[in-house]
Amino acid sequence: MGGDHGPAVTLPACRAFLDKHPQAELVLVGTEAALAEAASWPRCRVQPASEVVTMDDPVEVALRKKRDSSMRVAIAQLKADEKNGGASAADACVSAGNTGALMAVARYVLKTHEGIDRPAIATVMPNRRDGFTTVLDLGANVDCTPEHLLQFAVMGSALVAAVEGKEEPTVGLLNIGEEAIKGSETIKRAGELLRAAGSEGHINFFGNVEGNDIYKGTVDIVVCDGFVGNVLLKTSEGLASMLTEFIREEFTRSPLAKLSALLAMPALKRFKHRVDPRRYNGAALLGLRGLVFKSHGSADAYAFESALSRAYDAARNRLLSRVHDRIGPTLAALPAGAAPQQAA
Repeated sequence: MGGDHGPAVTLPACRAFLDKHPQAELVLVGTEAALAEAASWPRCRVQPASEVVTMDDPVEVALRKKRDSSMRVAIAQLKADEKNGGASAADACVSAGNTGALMAVARYVLKTHEGIDRPAIATVMPNRRDGFTTVLDLGANVDCTPEHLLQFAVMGSALVAAVEGKEEPTVGLLNIGEEAIKGSETIKRAGELLRAAGSEGHINFFGNVEGNDIYKGTVDIVVCDGFVGNVLLKTSEGLASMLTEFIREEFTRSPLAKLSALLAMPALKRFKHRVDPRRYNGAALLGLRGLVFKSHGSADAYAFESALSRAYDAARNRLLSRVHDRIGPTLAALPAGAAPQQAA
């Protein structure tokens, strides 16, 4: 029900997803009137919810006042149900709604994994190797401790291993230079923890990386705090949009330009496809006791279908258990006093 477009976008995306994934099932959560057309779809069930969290609702409203919102009811589908033999009604949740509300409600309903202080938002960005670089955190945590950055590295490694099949993905720490002596005290201490975890074999730590390494594909995962990550994400999206618009304008200025456009069209189409943010829509909220994925609020049907596919792949490849399997040994190897005092 959420996002800028609601069912006008999410329903076509869901139908396309079901057509391409014959083993998948969907639970659509929202008002029965808005989702009426999906009631007869195969492998699909409608779960009623009487309220909707709007894009400008404060977090307090989503948590305390709208207890039957589509967002909260959808997240609750991930909780184990004793009446159902301890199984949950769904394996993953995808929402295009209010990001702050989604994070707050998900954390309240699901809680965090043991050993995880704070959930992190992770997504992928295109790189020069015709692949993707996973980056986290992208806005859930503005202020991070070195221990939080280590946890992000572990969770990111589990995500890439589960979804992309890379069992030992490389991890880089975003910094203002490659040298270990550079950066704030928090970053330098995080580097020490990451190197220690790498020496113990818990992560595959590459070292410090800079912003351009994300697009070079130097490492599989880049770790940073949420303030830096969110600025990075919005800048990247703006740049991709600006480049696409610039190319369109330049090649419509004159007959000669139009001829040049025809000759360059195959390369331009490949470039547009590579940087198209719709292809990598769907950010994982890592660290929760359930799989929650955030779609862009402005996503069209193609982009929302991409988010559904990412959530499906994460569930199918046991992302939750992989995070659990990695985080325990890593925290146990930390120096005394470095591990979290208790799970959130």
